[in-house]
Amino acid sequence: MIKNNLKDKLKNGDTAIGTFVMCNSPEIVEIVGITGFDFVVLDTEHGPLSIESTQNLIRAAEVRGITPITRITESSETTVLRSLDVGAYGIQVPQVNDAHTASEIVKFSKYYPKGTRGIAMPRSGDYGNVDVSKYIENANDETIIIVHCENKQSLDNLDEIAKVPGIDVIFLGPYDMSQSLGIPGQVNHPYIQEAAQRVIKVCRQNGIAAGTFVGNGEEARKKAEQGFQYIIMGMDVTLFSNVCRYEISRAKFKEF
Repeated sequence: MIKNNLKDKLKNGDTAIGTFVMCNSPEIVEIVGITGFDFVVLDTEHGPLSIESTQNLIRAAEVRGITPITRITESSETTVLRSLDVGAYGIQVPQVNDAHTASEIVKFSKYYPKGTRGIAMPRSGDYGNVDVSKYIENANDETIIIVHCENKQSLDNLDEIAKVPGIDVIFLGPYDMSQSLGIPGQVNHPYIQEAAQRVIKVCRQNGIAAGTFVGNGEEARKKAEQGFQYIIMGMDVTLFSNVCRYEISRAKFKEF
C-alpha cells in the first residue's frame, strides 16, 4: 500500500515541483529524487514508455522517496486501470475537455463505492499480500488524479470540470493551450496569462490545486508565487540538454 506525500503536500497548500521523464532509465528517476524534486511524471503520452517500463521506473521512484505519477496516453478504462495496477500513485490525463470525461476518469481510477476500477492483486495490491478491503480503502484515499486543461473547450468548461468529486489537480498545459487558442508556441501571450489566472481562480474556488509546466527554476518560482501548486519543470531530455549546452559553452576557447 502507498502513502502519497505529494497529495498531502497539495492538500496542505504547499507547492510541489516535479519533472517529466521520457527515457526508460531508472537511474534518471533516482537522480530526480536524490536532487530534491517532489514527484516525477512518467510520460507515456509523448515518450516511448510502455506499461512494463513504467513499472520499473515506479520502483526507482519509490527507492528514492519520490512520488511517481504516470501521464497516460488517453482516458480509456483499460489505460487507467493498467497504469495504476503497476503501481503509479496517480495519473495525469491529457485533453480532459468536459465534466463527463473527468467523471469517467475518476470512476475508472477508484474502487467501489467511489468508482468501478477492476479489482485484482497486481503490484499496486502488493501481489495479494495485504487485506483486500484495506488495500481498496488505501487506493481510493491515496491515488491522485490530475486532469489537463489544454484546449479552449476545457477552458470553457472549467467550472464544471473542477466540481467533479475526486479531481485533485487541474493542470494548464501552456503549449497545447496556445495551439488551441491560435497562438502556437506563444506561452507568454496574454491569452495564456488569462487562462492561467482563470485556472488558479477556479481551482481555489473548488479547493483543488492548480498545476502548470515551466522550463526552468526561475519560471517555477514565479508560477508558485502566482498561485500554482503542482509545477512540472522541464523534462529529463531538456534538463540534460540545458546542462550540456551550458557546460560546453564554458569549455570552449576562441580557437575552438
